[in-house]
Amino acid sequence: MEIVEIVSSFLNPTSNILEVTFRTMDDNDDVIRTDNINYNISKEYGYELMSESFDFFSDDFEEDELDNEKFELDEDELISFLNEYYEVNPKNLPSAEVY
Repeated sequence: MEIVEIVSSFLNPTSNILEVTFRTMDDNDDVIRTDNINYNISKEYGYELMSESFDFFSDDFEEDELDNEKFELDEDELISFLNEYYEVNPKNLPSAEVY
């Protein structure tokens, strides 16, 4: 089992829960797997999934926008983390669902 594609990911900053939808090497294009993982687990495994996101194309900056840092999940780090996490915890791998 190897995760090869992240379909979507979202980190809820309030609950610190990472929701990730992905496919493994064994999955067809018509199935997905979805899991909710506490973000702190990724840190325990030594992964920093957040990376700063800079909007170079926006011409209109407001002061509030400059003060709020924007972050996005690093997809390569996320795939590496998930592969290691499910290798250590194979029973936590969500079952495939028809997409």
